[in-house]
This record gives sequence, structure tokens and C-alpha cells, in this order.
Amino acid sequence: MVLVRATTMTDWQALREIRLHALQDAPDAFASTYAREAAFGADEWHRRAIRDGSFIAFLPEVSPAGLGGGYLAAPKVVELIGMFVRPQARGRGVGEALIDAVTGWARQQGATTVHLWVTETNKHARLLYERCGFTVTAERQPLPSNPSLGEIGMVRPLDGQSG
Repeated sequence: MVLVRATTMTDWQALREIRLHALQDAPDAFASTYAREAAFGADEWHRRAIRDGSFIAFLPEVSPAGLGGGYLAAPKVVELIGMFVRPQARGRGVGEALIDAVTGWARQQGATTVHLWVTETNKHARLLYERCGFTVTAERQPLPSNPSLGEIGMVRPLDGQSG
């Protein structure tokens, strides 16, 4: 069973470890790089751990199993960011549980839409987002950490949906 909860200050080391793993495991899936974030000091990881909208997932045999977050990007729009599920935890509902946590938090913020960017070549993530009710938009942009790759926008309306 997947447990997802908001991160707290006591999670900062686990958050750091899984985020750095994510940046090494899937360097073309994120707007940042391993080198950039490995250089962050404890203060930055403390700040991230207590940031509203940040979630961490656990499985009994894989801890932490994943992470994801959201922030209010515009009135009524939450941006879904930093999604990652460890390879050994994939296919076990961790991604869906993290998306549910972020969309629930988005509703609490008064958002009516959740938006995200996904690398065009990341078909597994795109399929996860589609299963969770996201649709592709016409938006396109270069991936900030590797401008030779493109990202596509996806959106999920929250009105009248559970999650």
C-alpha cells in the first residue's frame, strides 16, 4: 500500500536523496540538473522539505518510493512539478497516489486546473498523466536543463472531478 504525505523538516535528507537519485536516473525529465542540486546546502533542502505542496511517497520495501509537488503558478492554476517514482516502485500506484495528493492540495488552494510540462520523449510519464486525466495542450517549450529536447504542456481541470 502506498503512503503519501506532505513533506516535513524531518524529511529533508530523504527528500535530498530521492531528488538527487531522480536527477541521475532521469536527467532529461527535469528542468534542473544533478550538478546544480548536489551543490545545494542543508538550508535549501530544509526550505524544500517544508514547502507547501511538496509530497513524498512510501512503500514498505521502498522508502522513499517517490516524490512530487505543486505550486500556485497563476490564480486558479497549480503547476505539477518534480514527479519521480523509483524504478523498483513503478507500476505499483505510486505515481497516481502522488498526483492525487497534488490535485487534492490544488483544490485546497482554490485551483481549478493543474498544469504540467513533460519531456516529449518521456512516454511513460505522459501515459501516467493521461491515465490521471491530463490532456496535451498546444504548448511547447525547450527543456530548461537540455534545450535540445522539447517539453509539451498538459492540463487537467479539477472542477467536478475527484482526486
